[in-house]
Amino acid sequence: MNAAQPETVLVIDDHPLFRKGVAQLLALDSSFRMVGEAASGREGLELAQRLAPDLILLDLNMKDMNGIETLRAIRAADLDARVIILTVSNNQEDLVAALRAGADGYLLKDMEPEDLLANLHDAAQGRMVLSSALTGMLAHALRQDSQPKPPDQAGLTEREREILALIAAGMSNKLIARELNITEGTVKVHVKNLLKKLNLRSRVEAAVWAVENRHKG
Repeated sequence: MNAAQPETVLVIDDHPLFRKGVAQLLALDSSFRMVGEAASGREGLELAQRLAPDLILLDLNMKDMNGIETLRAIRAADLDARVIILTVSNNQEDLVAALRAGADGYLLKDMEPEDLLANLHDAAQGRMVLSSALTGMLAHALRQDSQPKPPDQAGLTEREREILALIAAGMSNKLIARELNITEGTVKVHVKNLLKKLNLRSRVEAAVWAVENRHKG
């Protein structure tokens, strides 16, 4: 990350003290610049469209428009921002719903400040971030829910296997496109196809599934 061009951050959370705390934390790191804060989902969506931040930190439990609804609206607006859910909820349903709505990560508010900054650095570099306590929960949810197919039965092409490995390494579509020297649009098509073949509904699920299968392999 280029220190001369800090990652711009928008915080959407209805707790003023928490927003202030995040602002103070980000001020300690020259890699980040907080460009806006919103107390509601609607205000957050409006600011996201106006400011086009690199990173959006989004709370789940807000009154007028909850985090999942806000996330869907941000994705529908086709904004090129990485959206990280930052919440107190370690509920399995919330976690799965957020990832399926297109979150690029899911972090718990009780993490240490230095761990939060480390995760935000990873997110800014295009990696998916997940509080370590939640990885096992997501794997369990997948086993209960989607019954993903084993790799040898999924019929993945060589290119799809390649992309799946890069997803498992936490890479965004943009980074995968750069790595494989193909367009981001092409990556999106491959990701859509491999998710369908594996009977999975989000790239984060695919990452957890791939890592689990690799460990078994």
